[in-house]
Amino acid sequence: MEAIRAGSAPLRFKSNYAVSRKFEPFYKGGKVQISGDGKHMFCPCGTKLNIMDIETGALVHSIEQDEQEDITSFVLSPDDEILVTGSRALLLKQWEWRQNKCRRTWKAVHTAPVATMIFDPTSTLLATGGCDSTIKIWDVVKQYCTHNLKGSTGVVHIVQFHPDISRLQLFSSSMDYMIRIWDLKSSKCIASLSGHYSAVTSLTFAPDRDTLISSGRDKICMIWDLKTREAKRTVPIYESVEAAVLLPKDGDFSHLGVKKRGLHFLTAGSKGILHIWEAATAACVYTQPVPYQRVNAKEEEEGSTHSLTHCMLVPGKNEIATVTAEHNIIFYDAQTLQLRKQFAGYNDEVLDVRFLGPADSHIVVATNSPQLKVFELATSHCQILYGHTDTVLALDVFRKGLMFSSCAKDRSLRVWQMDKAGDVVCVAEGLGHAHGVGALSCSRMKESFVVTSSQDCTIKVWNLPESLAAKAKAGLVSSPEILHAHVTERGHDKDINSVTVSPNDKLIATGSQDRTAKLWSCPDCSLMGIFSGHTRGIWCVQFSPVDQVLATSSADGTVKLWGLHDFSCLKTFEGHDASVLKIIFVSRGTQLLSSGSDGLLKLWTIKTNECVKTLDGHEDKVWGLHCNKQDDLVVTASSDSCVILWKDVTEIELEEAQAKQEEQIMKDQELSNLLHEKKYLKALGLAISLDRPHTVLTVIKESVLKFLVTWNTNSRNCHEAQAVLETLLKHEAPECLLQYEGIKTAVESLLPYTERHFQRLGRLLQASMFIDFMWQNMRLADVSKLEEDMSL
Repeated sequence: MEAIRAGSAPLRFKSNYAVSRKFEPFYKGGKVQISGDGKHMFCPCGTKLNIMDIETGALVHSIEQDEQEDITSFVLSPDDEILVTGSRALLLKQWEWRQNKCRRTWKAVHTAPVATMIFDPTSTLLATGGCDSTIKIWDVVKQYCTHNLKGSTGVVHIVQFHPDISRLQLFSSSMDYMIRIWDLKSSKCIASLSGHYSAVTSLTFAPDRDTLISSGRDKICMIWDLKTREAKRTVPIYESVEAAVLLPKDGDFSHLGVKKRGLHFLTAGSKGILHIWEAATAACVYTQPVPYQRVNAKEEEEGSTHSLTHCMLVPGKNEIATVTAEHNIIFYDAQTLQLRKQFAGYNDEVLDVRFLGPADSHIVVATNSPQLKVFELATSHCQILYGHTDTVLALDVFRKGLMFSSCAKDRSLRVWQMDKAGDVVCVAEGLGHAHGVGALSCSRMKESFVVTSSQDCTIKVWNLPESLAAKAKAGLVSSPEILHAHVTERGHDKDINSVTVSPNDKLIATGSQDRTAKLWSCPDCSLMGIFSGHTRGIWCVQFSPVDQVLATSSADGTVKLWGLHDFSCLKTFEGHDASVLKIIFVSRGTQLLSSGSDGLLKLWTIKTNECVKTLDGHEDKVWGLHCNKQDDLVVTASSDSCVILWKDVTEIELEEAQAKQEEQIMKDQELSNLLHEKKYLKALGLAISLDRPHTVLTVIKESVLKFLVTWNTNSRNCHEAQAVLETLLKHEAPECLLQYEGIKTAVESLLPYTERHFQRLGRLLQASMFIDFMWQNMRLADVSKLEEDMSL
């Protein structure tokens, strides 16, 4: 180990990490809106409305109601200038969203929360549909309510202005499945369109403005003639439809099966894929390929969690945006429906995380879901990887960073490959465990094998074909190659929580709920020894990258280091107040980083057993912990749905400390120069800023003598001068006073004026004594006369 250090760059222990970036939930369901220019996305998240930059995925602003109530609805005006939000407190707020300022607040007048709202095409009228079955229309410019429309049944969940503002019509739908047309001149309902047998989910107007397309959860879309107010056609969609979007009139959609001119619309619903329909014939001309694996017929019918909840056109970018029930927001090219970008709005509980890519440009995240998520760090673009059919529990990455493996509750192991463009595909799959696979580890030297452990208390070694990586790079893997376990061994008496492979691929270590860790030879899995000493189950095991040492972390709150030769405990690190879930070696194996179930991270120096730093960034169990190849970034994942990137700031803090020290030296020199030049006023200010009490006192003493002489020349200030002089004489010995520069001149100047002040005080004292004498005599005469009068 010492030789390794001697032959490399100087080793400096890490002292601190700082949060570099945070992936946290920004969308938890509800309506999503995108600005007309396609640059910003508005996503409700509980009490907040998050405004995201679509290009970078960064959070621009987070708008929050003062009363901390959930935002029930919001809308952005067509000109992208006005944002209005409604909350459960029955208040409406108008925002200058770019500055994150609330412009005004007013009462919604509704007796129940506002469920939906929409602006008219001119951005001057705002319609609000409430849970109280009423619709209000507001003049946003003049700031008053213009209409109160009554007659709906139940919650009004759709309001839509007719695009022709000269008609002054509003369309709405509520829980009675009717589509109502309101005349705003008379404030009356002039027509009710009936035809749906379930909730109406969207209303879309055709370019001729006399045709309306409505979609519903009754698995149909209806095309209405607004002149006759009758249904022209009913289009069976064969799935619950959440949105129908009209394809733009201009554009080449031949790639999507659009061969004829005429009205075409796109639907999104419970099956989780997009369909394009020809309105004239009610025929489906395009069906989007299914990006995921169906589990059973029921899921085929219902779409399960893959269903789409929203769909919208983004004219500014010529894109179609969809929102899934899993809170993923996906952008497609409008003309080809090719995936452009994808965001994950909510990750649920995050169970594991790893850096990915040759330059650690991505992270792969296992959430409480069968899907994996691969985030590109530069843009926040998220790939959703389908393959597992139950919750993914663990991840590990091969040394080069392009291939990684995952395991899940579905008892399977999968191997994935990333190409140069950053796209990831599944290249191999292994089945064989009797229960969920909870931990795995990849080989360290080459992409040659994967070790898995399971709740069935066994470990399995899966050999990867040598040609697998080459085929994957060449794009020749059309379907996942089936893997078979090379070795199976019963390892422990209870669940195996962790497994790891040594840096030379010759050893395997496992940690179990039975409180022991075991060392196995690889690849035959023969037992070499047992590590006993923890008082509760072991959560993680890790080999040192440089020493013959194994680190273990346990639910007993400790981290232990063990020697591989004699299986003895070398060191114990105590400091966590909760279970230690993950550990990794950093600083070339000289330090440890651990994460606990209380959300804390701790940095340990192995040589001194010292906890150097405690990092507090999560609010719940930290299940995932991984370091990049450069050893300057750490990624953590937690049950609080957050993934955090931590940057090593040791060098930065050291440079800042050195710069501060150099600045201090410069100021000290400047102070010395000022004192030498007798610029006492500047020196006093600088000494105070440097927190130098002794220097401040010296400066005051040096300057006070000069001021003292001046004060003493004037009878009005002589009392202050004498008070200071008294203080100096009482607290400073003559020897000290003689050391002050200019003391002789000061004394010579002080003596004559001081004598004159004392002479004046002496005369004043004599005069006061005479007055006192006269006063006493007068009092005695008065008392004698009073006694004579009393005797008479």
